[in-house]
Amino acid sequence: MLNYTEIYNWYIAHAKGKSYSLFLDVILFPPTVILAMITALSDFLHSHGLMKSEQPPLPVISVGNLTYGGTNKTPFVIMLAQYAKSKGIKPGIVLRGYRGKAHEAVIIMNGEGERDLTGDEALMISGKLPDVPVAVAVKRIDGVKALKEAGAELVIADDAFQHRAMNRDCDIVLVDALCPDGNGRLSPSGIMREKFKALKRAHIVVITKSSMAEREKLAKLHEKLKKYVNSENIFMSDIDADGWRFNIPDEGSSVFAFSATGSPETFTRSLEERGCNVTGSRAFTDHHKYTHDDVKTLNALSVNAKYITCTEKDLANMAGILPDEFTLPLAVPKVKVTLRESEKFFARLAEVMRPEIVIASNGYGEDAIASVLAVKMREAYPEARLSAFPLVGSGEAFKRVGVDVMSAKSVTPSAGVFKYSLRELWADLRAGLLHQVAEQLKDWRKVSRNILTPVCVGDVYLLLNTLWGAGKRPLFVATAKTVYISGHWRTERALIRSFTLKTWTRDEPTAVQIGRNASYSGSPIMDLIADGKRTEGNVILLLPGSRKSANNDVKILLSAVEIMNSKGYDNFRMMLAPTLDYDKFFASCKDEGWTHSDTALTKDGVKISLTYDEISKASEGVCLLLGMGGTANQLCAGLGIPVIAPDNKGKRVQKKLLGDSEILTSGSAVAMAECALRVLDDERLYDYMSVTGRERMGVSGACDDVVRYTSETLGWKVRENVYRKLASSPVYTEEARQR
Repeated sequence: MLNYTEIYNWYIAHAKGKSYSLFLDVILFPPTVILAMITALSDFLHSHGLMKSEQPPLPVISVGNLTYGGTNKTPFVIMLAQYAKSKGIKPGIVLRGYRGKAHEAVIIMNGEGERDLTGDEALMISGKLPDVPVAVAVKRIDGVKALKEAGAELVIADDAFQHRAMNRDCDIVLVDALCPDGNGRLSPSGIMREKFKALKRAHIVVITKSSMAEREKLAKLHEKLKKYVNSENIFMSDIDADGWRFNIPDEGSSVFAFSATGSPETFTRSLEERGCNVTGSRAFTDHHKYTHDDVKTLNALSVNAKYITCTEKDLANMAGILPDEFTLPLAVPKVKVTLRESEKFFARLAEVMRPEIVIASNGYGEDAIASVLAVKMREAYPEARLSAFPLVGSGEAFKRVGVDVMSAKSVTPSAGVFKYSLRELWADLRAGLLHQVAEQLKDWRKVSRNILTPVCVGDVYLLLNTLWGAGKRPLFVATAKTVYISGHWRTERALIRSFTLKTWTRDEPTAVQIGRNASYSGSPIMDLIADGKRTEGNVILLLPGSRKSANNDVKILLSAVEIMNSKGYDNFRMMLAPTLDYDKFFASCKDEGWTHSDTALTKDGVKISLTYDEISKASEGVCLLLGMGGTANQLCAGLGIPVIAPDNKGKRVQKKLLGDSEILTSGSAVAMAECALRVLDDERLYDYMSVTGRERMGVSGACDDVVRYTSETLGWKVRENVYRKLASSPVYTEEARQR
């Protein structure tokens, strides 16, 4: 009659490809198919942000594998923690705690804890890392939060590659050189958790036990890995001797080996490499908890040896058992991980840990706000890689402030994603909108593995584009809608609540309407004005807008200028958006009899100065706006500048927001000029429009709060500090490891 251990060893031999059993193949096929489908579905949902992955408040390095057991994760985790300490970083370890009974996060120090509560690995790791907090938690994110409270700056997560519920800054995957995939099948038919293609998610791959493998097999494994991972991200490591505990066997001494690990054959082989003569061995199931009866059995089996030996992990499973209970002297080998190219490995690790921030936006006004936020992010995180992802146009607003643009240029007839008519949608589709969207999603996939939580400035379409492409729930600065303009649809509110990490709205009522995760900390629109204050003056600002329609709208503004000039007004300024085709624009001006230079338009003694500055600069000294724009109109209203605009569908939507701070006219030059003159001549009306604009638009401050949230809640500042220490010299040394 087979006992449990024999059945387990029979199964493991089959799963690792050392023997074959048709019986096991048949009975394990159905659950293998089911688990494979569940794994594939989980991967799809996580890759597109449909299953939640939390952003931990500390930087996290995950050490995992593709197989069950035996890749030497634990000594690798210990090595990384020792390295972090050598760089002046306070590390912490988090692990699930196999067979532990802790329901809440438990912190242990210096190897002191209950094995039944924390599991064996946590105790072993803690015993090897004095003064390093080790957290055992069913939900690893809870463990990270507990480690933050314990003073950790960097978390190393043991066995977390498949734990997609928590984002990681770096995924290191270990591959066993001696048994990289077992029989090649997924669990339970084999030992694989995922197929090799999952390595595309990894930042670094390390082939462990490389010195034990044949050179030809090692080369084949390396070539296989290169199909999924760039060669410069593949490294090799070995398990080397690091002394003994209790007793030291003489060279050539006979030993009896027992272990309860995922790869017992590796243990016996390492003993032989140390010069021991292994006369017998006994393998228990992984994480086996030893009893006094087990000791009696081992004593009986080891009578022909001089020493009895086990792994350090086994010691953690011997609660209540003393070394003296063994008939033979107990000798426990200590091990350490050594890397073949340690300098290169740690340099690559530091580069991966460098924070990478992406700010996405979708529209000219949104780009302007996002560029302000980008500048604030750069000031807060000078060591981070910062880039922009505009969905519309070529990102000129970002380029002007020196921020790299990573998305492909996207230009459509509507100058964005259509808003007001099916005709605009059809025109955009004919211009290649779907192809542009597909290219944007490809661009997201290129960086999704490396970036921190993306930041979106715009509407729900941008949110969904980012979510699907980057696979991470973003921070969302909702600039497109407010309760004053009908508010977000019920579906939009549900999407925002479900798929954003945090949302900032344009006003308090909109935050209340959205509910969960939404707040108001000032209007992001008003962040475009540096201090939110108006510079008094008598300039009349003309804004033809940023779309192709500006080529026709400018004719109305120019005629209005002539009418107002005839009434004694002569101080005009026109703001030109960078998205305009200036050749066509100035050709329209010429059709009306105006000549132009780089700085002005002139006609019959009337002069209009030209500015290419942002609205924050262009609005200096302005007393009134004749505006065809969107965001710029709103900003001027927020500064207390009355706005005159043409009556059309888009502007009627805008007026719901601006209220009586904006007057809509028929859109003719005469109507706009007469309305402007009436406002300028009526002091009471002027003041009422000015006060209303300030009340409706609110104050600035949203961008500053976004930066504060990323630093204090998401831990981006800690990440930058950790990166700075990792990137510093000197390199890791043996003396530093021992310290």
